[in-house]
Amino acid sequence: MQFIADLHIHSRFSRATSRDMDIPTIAAAAKTKGIKLVATGDFTHPEYLKSLKQQLKPTGAGLFTFDDTHFILNVELNGIYSAGGRLRRIHNMVFVPSFETADRLTAWLDGYGKLASDGRPTLSLSSYDLLAKLLEIDRRAFLVPAHIWTPWFSLYGSNSGFDSIEECFGDLSREIFAVETGLSSDPPMNWRLSALDNRTLISDSDAHSPARLGREANVLDCELTYDAIRDVLKTKDRKRFLYTIEFFPEEGKYHYDGHRACGVSFAPAQSLVNDNLCPVCGRQLTIGVLHRVEQLADRKQEDAPADVIPYKHLVPLEEIIGEALGVGRDTGQVRKLYESMVAAFGSEFDILLRSPILDIERNANDRVALGIDRMRRGEVQATAGYDGVFGVVQVLPGAPPTPAARDAEPGTQMGLFG
Repeated sequence: MQFIADLHIHSRFSRATSRDMDIPTIAAAAKTKGIKLVATGDFTHPEYLKSLKQQLKPTGAGLFTFDDTHFILNVELNGIYSAGGRLRRIHNMVFVPSFETADRLTAWLDGYGKLASDGRPTLSLSSYDLLAKLLEIDRRAFLVPAHIWTPWFSLYGSNSGFDSIEECFGDLSREIFAVETGLSSDPPMNWRLSALDNRTLISDSDAHSPARLGREANVLDCELTYDAIRDVLKTKDRKRFLYTIEFFPEEGKYHYDGHRACGVSFAPAQSLVNDNLCPVCGRQLTIGVLHRVEQLADRKQEDAPADVIPYKHLVPLEEIIGEALGVGRDTGQVRKLYESMVAAFGSEFDILLRSPILDIERNANDRVALGIDRMRRGEVQATAGYDGVFGVVQVLPGAPPTPAARDAEPGTQMGLFG
């Protein structure tokens, strides 16, 4: 069956996360978005784990359900440790097929940090040792490095990461068969590293509130079982992994280099001219994702391999509605129209991916329809994010398209399709 999966979120027990991030609310939001499978997040938190056991019903196939939404047991772990003479800060996602495995892993991790203090716990534990123990506990469990380019907490992070998967995971590198690209990069940027050719690129929301679910996601066509999903990721099966749903990477908050305190945002070439220093205060710039990709890339964009998984760039519907109405995305006006559109079309992803533009125009308004049409064509204007500041993607600047263009079939803007 074909379904959308968001494999990285957080519960209300993680810091800086909405109190609404509990299982019933997450399940309802996933249904509104059109997401069938969601990661639980945060299963190492003792109170949250207790609620998961009470609220989730096992399917018998390594997944769990609440109402019509499926869940996969998952947690993001923040490892802080020294390696190679440097302090490393790495976020890794762990997936397990049962509460038994979750319990065994949690009991072991309890010796490395305070699990009750944060749903994404900070642990004095290397990525290598974490993976080794995980596989010892359950060979069906797997680890996915999270948002691999984020400067401060990731595998390739410019400030605390490594230059290769092998440097981080050593002789267990072969066990890393998937990586998460993060909001500030998209697949073409990652294709520039040959080291990722044999690994599956996944994209997820890292949502801290229900409204942010699915801002990035994965579209799969396989059995809705833990083992099938794991196998799709392990084999990079393009017949079953149809495409990823992506932010325009400029919207991510670490795409460009910069210094937030001084309002300085630089493309990589500008940073190099300035010796990677802020021209206002003279301090080191935060080196962003685009720059870091340039540092590690061993091929040009046009030399991407042929067997990559396709992708679609989308803009969240609430952002499009907010721009069309000239108000913020989290206002009552936006919520009212959003709910009306979802009721008419079925889900947010039905609207963004499949609904005919003329139907959207008739059921919403012409500016929202125009924004969605331009998004599908990639006709956007982007201001890149930097140093923790989200970028801005506009879908409505410029002249309106011709009627013929507006009446075209949806879904024409897709990388490597058609």
